[in-house]
Amino acid sequence: MQWEPVIGLEIHTQLATQSKIFSGAATAFGAAPNTQACAVDLGFPGVLPVLNEGAVRRAVQFGRAIGAEIAPRSVFARKNYFYPDLPKGYQISQYELPIVGRGEVEIVLDDGSVKTIGITRAHLEEDAGKSVHEDGRSGAGGMTGIDLNRAGTPLLEIVSEPDLRSPAEAVAYARKIHQLVRWIGISDGNMQEGSFRVDANISLRRKGEERFGTRTEIKNINSFRFLQKALEFEIERQTDVLENGGTVIQETRLYDADKDETRSMRTKEEANDYRYFPDPDLLPVELDDAFIAQATEDLPELPDAMRHRFMDTYGLNDADAALLTSSRAMAGYFEQTASLCGEARQAANWITGALAAALNKANLEIAASPVDAAQLAGLIKRIQDNTISGKIAKQVFEAMWAGEGAADQVIAAKGLEQITDTGAIEAMIDAIIAANPQQVEQYRAGKEKVFGFFVGQVMKQSQGKANPQQVNALLRAKLKG
Repeated sequence: MQWEPVIGLEIHTQLATQSKIFSGAATAFGAAPNTQACAVDLGFPGVLPVLNEGAVRRAVQFGRAIGAEIAPRSVFARKNYFYPDLPKGYQISQYELPIVGRGEVEIVLDDGSVKTIGITRAHLEEDAGKSVHEDGRSGAGGMTGIDLNRAGTPLLEIVSEPDLRSPAEAVAYARKIHQLVRWIGISDGNMQEGSFRVDANISLRRKGEERFGTRTEIKNINSFRFLQKALEFEIERQTDVLENGGTVIQETRLYDADKDETRSMRTKEEANDYRYFPDPDLLPVELDDAFIAQATEDLPELPDAMRHRFMDTYGLNDADAALLTSSRAMAGYFEQTASLCGEARQAANWITGALAAALNKANLEIAASPVDAAQLAGLIKRIQDNTISGKIAKQVFEAMWAGEGAADQVIAAKGLEQITDTGAIEAMIDAIIAANPQQVEQYRAGKEKVFGFFVGQVMKQSQGKANPQQVNALLRAKLKG
C-alpha cells in the first residue's frame, strides 16, 4: 500500500537579544551553569516579568519577512506543566492571540522545483532550562543536573502548515527558516548551542486521502541531518505499524542519533492539558503602524526576492540562485565578484563549483574564504583574456587557496601563462604529426577519436599551456593534409 507522509515543523529559534524576554539577566552562551538565572527567571514569589521590547521587534521583523499578518494586539498566556527545568511550573507563551499570523516561504527542492510552504503562526515565549545528563544517561544509575541559564531566553516558535510531504522537503524548509532568521539578524541560528531547534510532527495517510492520520511529534532535533534521519525512521516505523494492522499512537518521541531510531517519550498532550490562561502579570501587547514601520525599516532585501533578481538579472537557474542566496555573505560575495569581473555566469560557476567544494572540505563559511571576491574576479579575468586556460585556472585557484597570492602573482611565479603564439603551437603540432604517421593515417581514414590523441600530445608537450581553441583549429587544418 502506498502511504503519504504529512509533515509539519515547529521551529524554536532563540532571539539575539542581550537580555532575557522578561528579565534583565544575560543570554550569552557558555557561562558557568546557573549563573545567568535571576529571581524572575526562577519564578520567585513577588517578582514580576517585564517584556523585552527587542524580542517584540525581532518577532515583527520575522513576520514582515514571511509576508505575514502582524497582530495589532497579542496576549501572553501561562502554559502549565511540571518539568525539572521549568522552575515556575509554567511557561509564559502565546496561545490564542500570537504576534505573527499566517505567512509563507518558498523552498527550492533538489530537482530545482519550487514549493510554497505555509506558516500558520509565530509566537513569542520563554525558553526552559536544560537537563544535563553528566554520564550520558538519565534515570536509574544516571545523574542529571539542571542548568537554568537558558530559562527565560526569548524564543520565537515558528509553526508551519502540514504542507511538507517528505523528509527532503522538511529539511529544505528548516534550512529556509534557518537562512531567514540569520539573514535578517534576529538569531545566530547556532544549532550546536541550541539556539535553533526543531520539533517535527508526522503522520501517514493513504495516497489520495484528504484526512490526516494520527501524528507523532519528534522533539528537540538539533541538526538538519538528524531531522532527515529521524523522519525517515519514523515513516518506516509508522508504515510497519499500519501495514501490520496496528494503530499509530499520538505521542511525543525522541530521536536517538547513536541508534538511529526514535523512541517513545510520553503520550502527546493536547492544548487543554496545559490549562492555558492569560498571564495576569503581563498586559496585552498592542502595536501601532508606527512601531511596525520603525521595526522593519532596516530590513535588507530578502532571500526570495534576491533569488528571483539573480535569476532575472544574471540568467541563473533556481538551484544556483538558491545556493548563491543561501546567506547574505554568500550573496554579497557573488555580486562583488560578478561586478569586478563582468562575467556573472562565470562567477556563479566558480562560486558554486570550485569555491563551494573548497569551503565544504575545509568546513569554512564564505566570510572566512582564503580567496576573496576581488581575487576570484582577478582569476576569472585571466581566463577571459586568454592569459590562462580553464584547466590551468584550477591549478591557479588551488595556489591562491593555499595563500600563494593573487592570480597574476601565481601565474607569473609558476610560469603558467597560456601559449597563444600561433607559430609556437604550429611547431609543436608539426613535430607531433611527423612522429605519429600511423595515427595520422587512422584519422584521415575516418577515426575521429584519434583527434583526441593529438590534442593530448600537444597539451602534454606544452605542459597544458597551449590555448585549447587554437590547438583544435590548427590541428584540424594540418591533419587534413
